[in-house]
Amino acid sequence: MRVVSMSGSLRENVGKKDAKALRREDKVPCVMYGKGEQVMFSVDQKAFQRILFNPEPCFVSIDMNGTVRKAMLKDIDFHPVTDIVYHADFYELSDDKPIVMSIPVHTTGTSKGVMKGGKLVYKQKRLKVKALPADMPSEIMLDITNLDVAQRIRVQEIATDKYEILNPKSSEVINVVSTRASATAATSEEAAE
Repeated sequence: MRVVSMSGSLRENVGKKDAKALRREDKVPCVMYGKGEQVMFSVDQKAFQRILFNPEPCFVSIDMNGTVRKAMLKDIDFHPVTDIVYHADFYELSDDKPIVMSIPVHTTGTSKGVMKGGKLVYKQKRLKVKALPADMPSEIMLDITNLDVAQRIRVQEIATDKYEILNPKSSEVINVVSTRASATAATSEEAAE
């Protein structure tokens, strides 16, 4: 799992006036919770670009006045007009406590059904995964080499040892749908026999 480093400073005052003053200085008011007490801090606006503009999930290592804490971005608020980050919530990670994240699905190989003219369709591009932070995958890789036209991969068919997929077991993740080209190829194969 990718780890992004950020530098934050603890907030002395908490409230609307303090938050507005921080935003005028291009800082984002943040809160971290998860290990007992809440920690209020602020981070530079530019530091969020490495998290928000990358589709891959990540953990965040936040250095607050010499104390480094590992967390994940839990919630984020944007300004309704300018789309700048207005507020962020972080969840502090614990090595023995499972977390839930949305993990992207990627494929490897070339499907037999696609070679026959079928179309590969992602029914779910991301899956909800529950795991310990050390076991959290950065992606779910599916081998589609043996997938033929009208075949699919369901959540229950994905082998997992270190994590649990929380999506419904019967829901489809990827399938190969029939197209005109694949239907034409199938009829010409039947005619040849």
